Amino acid sequence: MSHSHRTLRTLHTLPTLHALRRFAVLAAAAVLGAGTALTFAPPAAAEPATAVGFPSGASATRYSGLAFDTCTAPPLTAIRAWSASPYRAVGVYIGGINRTCAQPQLTASWVTSVSALKWRLLPIYKGLQPPCGGRPTDAKISSAAATARSQGTAAAADAIAKAKALGMQPGSAFYNDIENYVQTDNTCRLAVLSYVSGWTKELHRLGYVSGVYMNLNLGARQLSDAYTSTSYARPDALWIARYDGTDSLKGWTNIADSKWASHQRAKQFKGSHDETYGGVTLNIDTDRLDTPVATVAYTYTVTSSTALNARTGPTTGYPVAKSYAPRSALKVVCQAPGSTVGSTSVWDKLSDGTYVTDHYVSTPSNTTYSAPLPRCTYPYQTTAPGGLSVRTGPGTSYAVVGTLPNGALAWVYCQRSGSTVATTKIWDRMDNGRYVSDYYVATPSNTTYSKPAPRC
Repeated sequence: MSHSHRTLRTLHTLPTLHALRRFAVLAAAAVLGAGTALTFAPPAAAEPATAVGFPSGASATRYSGLAFDTCTAPPLTAIRAWSASPYRAVGVYIGGINRTCAQPQLTASWVTSVSALKWRLLPIYKGLQPPCGGRPTDAKISSAAATARSQGTAAAADAIAKAKALGMQPGSAFYNDIENYVQTDNTCRLAVLSYVSGWTKELHRLGYVSGVYMNLNLGARQLSDAYTSTSYARPDALWIARYDGTDSLKGWTNIADSKWASHQRAKQFKGSHDETYGGVTLNIDTDRLDTPVATVAYTYTVTSSTALNARTGPTTGYPVAKSYAPRSALKVVCQAPGSTVGSTSVWDKLSDGTYVTDHYVSTPSNTTYSAPLPRCTYPYQTTAPGGLSVRTGPGTSYAVVGTLPNGALAWVYCQRSGSTVATTKIWDRMDNGRYVSDYYVATPSNTTYSKPAPRC
């Protein structure tokens, strides 16, 4: 993705850390029950699966389908014309010292308008490049690992600031564009891994999701080789470049399908070329995504004739935090299931972290979920070395219906009490309705509930 007016395209042929986990000397059979896919061992305290400190208004957004990216964000007129295309996500360069193209279109207003047209946004940050790679004119990562880690931390803070100015919300995923580098240079390799680790830890600390873009053979393999290393924080999502015309998100050379396995992969499979839709031609790269993207807020209004209560959770049993007058504007981030009000059990989460019943909000439907609003989810990496059992209910007596590999994302939308596993009774209900023990999920606490996920 070396965008320099498409002339230098290279060949395309990781303040809240996870709480310290206690050592629990208990037999696996007694604690986890029959059919579990893991042995009982302490999960990681920090690296590689660092906890994400999602603030109250955060939610992650996921997109599965075709996407494109361009050096310069297209005008809104082009996005409208491309409604006739198979794409519904677009990559945008939000910042970075090595970002090449000017971005006159990329404003908060543009983000709002494109999102309202039901497009998802894939935020790209082109910061420092490997000391043994990139273009000769690129600003480079330090060859000193400690300095490189600090540079990654600074890049994350800058990406967040740039994204906030564009209206992107906490819980968004940002992708650090790391171009090709020499694979035999060990000092360079350690610098890149340290930089990515600093990037990931800072994004997690501040409540965002970490993504990395790399060439499959000239970068991504080394990131994959460090997947379980306790020296580096592991990014949540991997976006590879491999211009082979195949859009599969599995079967990547030297990267096992068990790595970044749960809606954590993207592939740029076709390089710079022109496509035309609605009479508008754009020069694009083509991508297949099944991965976290940007979270934005959508504006709707209060439709009730009296004040609408906003609560601290998605049921009428939660306390009232504030109220909104009729016809007030609301900034809705996501939707969650909750108690039934009128014709619906859907609740709208606002950008301040409070919830209102969707029955009195001007979303397209007041009986069910409304596109383009995503469901409220909070992805955390799993930490069980042998894989984490997925069950039909919140306890070890429930049937095992699958396994999340080590490092996969558990897309949590609520938590509830269940049978005890090591230090906790908390079980995480995922967006597919299945449950995993919170002990093996890198939430901020492994003894009690972790905000902002509501109680089930």
